[in-house]
This record gives sequence, C-alpha cells and structure tokens, in this order.
Amino acid sequence: MKGSTFRRCACRNPETGKQYGQSCPKLTNKRHGLWNIRQELPPRADDTRRTFRRSGYDSMATAQADLDKVRALLGIPGKDDAEDRTRIGDLLESVSASKAPIPDYEETKRKLYAGQSLISKLTVGEWLDSWLANKHGRPTAIACNENDIRLHLKPHIGHVPLNRLRVDHLVAMFNAIVERNMEIEENNTQRRAVVEALAGTPWKGRDNRARRKALKETLAQMPPFRRPAGAATRQRTRATLRAALNDAIAQQLITFNPAASVKLDPGKRPKALVWTAERIEQWRRTGEKPSPVMVWTPEQTGQFLDFVAEDRLYALWHLIAFRGLRRGEACGQGWDDTDLDQAVLAVSKQLVQRGREVYEDTPKTDSGARTVALDEDTVRVLKAHRKRQNRERLEWGEAWVNTGRIFTRENGEWLRPDAVTARFEKLVAMSGLPPIRLHDLRHGAATIALAAGTEMKVVQEMLGHSSITITSDTYTSVLPQVAKDAAEAAARLVPRARREGVRGTGGLTPGAPAGQRFGPVPAQPTPITKKAQVSV
Repeated sequence: MKGSTFRRCACRNPETGKQYGQSCPKLTNKRHGLWNIRQELPPRADDTRRTFRRSGYDSMATAQADLDKVRALLGIPGKDDAEDRTRIGDLLESVSASKAPIPDYEETKRKLYAGQSLISKLTVGEWLDSWLANKHGRPTAIACNENDIRLHLKPHIGHVPLNRLRVDHLVAMFNAIVERNMEIEENNTQRRAVVEALAGTPWKGRDNRARRKALKETLAQMPPFRRPAGAATRQRTRATLRAALNDAIAQQLITFNPAASVKLDPGKRPKALVWTAERIEQWRRTGEKPSPVMVWTPEQTGQFLDFVAEDRLYALWHLIAFRGLRRGEACGQGWDDTDLDQAVLAVSKQLVQRGREVYEDTPKTDSGARTVALDEDTVRVLKAHRKRQNRERLEWGEAWVNTGRIFTRENGEWLRPDAVTARFEKLVAMSGLPPIRLHDLRHGAATIALAAGTEMKVVQEMLGHSSITITSDTYTSVLPQVAKDAAEAAARLVPRARREGVRGTGGLTPGAPAGQRFGPVPAQPTPITKKAQVSV
C-alpha cells in the first residue's frame, strides 16, 4: 500500500486565504514547515477507502520511524486474511482520528491472534466487574472479593487501562489506604468523645437539655464510625487483584501481573491471651482489651457455663467451649451427623450468613470436614438438650419446622448466626466476666485441650485447621500454669549435686579437681516416665 513522508506548512495564500501546504515557496528552507506521514489503509468493511495521517514531526527521521511502525502493524495479518486486515485498518483509523500513540507491535499482534478487540480500552474496573461476574466458588469468598473491589480497587485504580496497570499504581493505592486509615481513626476518636460526652450528660435541667441537643447535632454532622483497612485487609485486597490479573494473563489480555510484585506489611494473626488477674484489672481501669483474641481460664469458662446452665442454648455454649466448633458449624450441626452412642459427631455442614441471608454450605476447607470425639459430659448435655427439643416439638405440633438441626429456634427453624452471637455477648455482659467473642470460646477450647496435655496435632484436627502452623501460631500463648510447669519440667531434666545454698560458684563444688567440680555423677539418672501435665 502507498505511503509517504512529506513536509508542509500552514502558510496561506494572501489572495485566496488557503494554505499553501506542500507548495509553499518557503519550503526550500529546510527549517520551514513540519514533516508529515500518510499511509493508505485497508478499505473499510463497506469497501470505502481510508488513510492514516499524522503531522507535526520535527525531522524526516522521526516521521519515517512512525511510518515504519504503521507499516509493521499493517504487515501482521497475512495477505489473504481480509478480516484481520480490516481489523488492523479499524485500529489505525481510530488511532489517527484520536491522535493516540501508535500501538505496540507485539501487544497488537497478541491481541489480534487471541481474537481480542484492538480498539476498546478495557479498564481495570471493567475487567474486575467481568471477572467477578464469571467467578465461581463459595458465596462468602465471592462476597469478600466484591467488597475488596467495591471499597478499594475500583475507587483507586478502576479508571486505569488494564494493559497500563503498573506496580507504582498499586503502591500509590495502598499508600492512600494507609493515609485514609489515619483519617478514619481520627474521626472515630472524635466521634467516640462526643458519644461519651452525650452519655455522661443528664437528661434533666435546661442547660443539660441544650447541651444534649448540641451534642446530637454535632454527631449528625460527623462521619459515622468506620473500620480501618488493616494489614490483613490490605493483604486480602492484593490477593483479590492478583487472582483477577492472573485470569487476565490466562486470557492474554496482559502479560505481567503487577500485584505479584507489591510488597505489603504482613497481616499478623493476633495471639490468644488469657484473662489473668492483672489483665482484668487493666481492662477495668482502661476499658481496653489487651488483645483482639482473649481467652478465659478454665475457671472462668466454668463460671460462665454455670451462669448459663438454664439458658435454652446451654448445650451450644457447652459444645463450643469444650470441642471448639465454629459458630456456623454448631448452628448447622444435624442429628443425623451426631452419634451420641459412639460419642462422636461429624462436621459436614455449616450455616453461613451474608447480610440478612442465611444458607447451608460445606465447611470452609477440606480439613474443616472432620470427626470430633465427645467426652461423657458433653454427651450427657446433648442428650438432655434432645429431650428438651422433643418437648418443644410436641408443644408446636404441626407448626414445628423439622430441619434436623441440633440447635434451632423454638419452632425448629434454623438459628441465625448473628442472633447467636448477640445472645452470647448479652450473656457474657450479664455474667460479669471479662469480655470475649463467641469465636474466642472456640479458642478457649483449644487452650484448655493444650493445657490438659493434648498433642498439637490432635488439637489441629479437633479445630479443623488446614495446617498445624495455624494452630501453633495462634496458641503459642497458653495458660500461665502450663508455661510454669514446662519450665519446672525442663529444670528437672538436668541432674544436680547441689540445688540450694550454692553461691558464687555457678553450681561448682569448691576445691574439687577440674574433672569433678560438678560433683559426683549419679550411677543411673532418674528415668522420666511421662510429660508434666496440668489438671484442668
């Protein structure tokens, strides 16, 4: 196809007012005018002619370089491939009209052979919407992906062309999220101060009523309480983007995943801390929990279970406290998966809540589907609960809803997981014990099992953790007595000739020969028959 470079200017004929173009007499001066390119394109689908034009080049060399790029793009399709030649023509016609940069040769070739659009500029936001709409998996996981996209990804990088997304875009996004966190925390602090001032202002008295009115007006104008996007949230957001971009690579939309190269602060799993007397005193003084994950001692757990012994859902609290089921697993546990004669239950279902919707699902991971052994006391509690449920079934008669669940509402319907949590928090507040979350009751079951000398692997299987690393990382802080007993057991492993009254010699026997300064060695060390354990 014909193409050329040429020089022209914008000078006009004073008589006609028209531009001279390429016929300007001043073009004999090499510094006059600018270089242009012109290249004939494949005809349109209706067989009409079209041309690629571009002007404004300072030199013939730069003009020729762009013309070569255009010709290279035209050479991608085979001579007999009329459809692809038309697509390349459409692309170059669009570029010429919009004065956009000439497309990259390799990228255009890849898109052409992959059957992708050469003209449309797919943005990150458009791709994320398409990716989410076609994603399969657990509804809860998809809901998390949707939150990451809606709250973080689209507001910050949704406008960026997908093939132009770079690491610096993501660094700027996560920096902006951190800065927003600081603003959220400041707003939350200010709002909390106003709320506390309002709660501390009496109702009676004209001045008090005026103050309360002013405080309420101030609250109405303040931003609501918001949760900052912590390190774990930022890690999850990056994981969502990384998965979406990996699928874009698989579809040959992009060749590089910038999310894989972004470095973030690791989202550390909070350590479980036990409510000791010192921590309780600090909490009563400051109102702040030492850790997001707090665990009761066995004595405190016993006090709570005694307090709720007459509660309709006592068996549920008991089961979580001793066998560590998750909230959704306990709500979804059925009688058909529970064998009280053999003292085992099989965790195969759970109830999951998304907004106001509650649905049945399988356990979160393969390891979540497990068999849990039951102790005699738990079996007795569940049998008593079954008798109570049978009485309720008779009372409701035909109105009873037979869901087959162990724990239900009074008419047999499913329990709402959020209602279970709300009930637990109310009971904890009424008991006067230091606060824990319902999930912390599960943590307590693990801590008590470890304190009783149960192997870490057994605890992992009881909880349904996918890795023993998760179990050990979460429960490195156990009951203080366990740590003390472990220290004493370690000290007893080393035989000593003198254990008291040794000063200044580090345990050496003064005046003894060099080879005997540690005192006589027992003929046979005392054998260690079993590990030190603490009774719970």
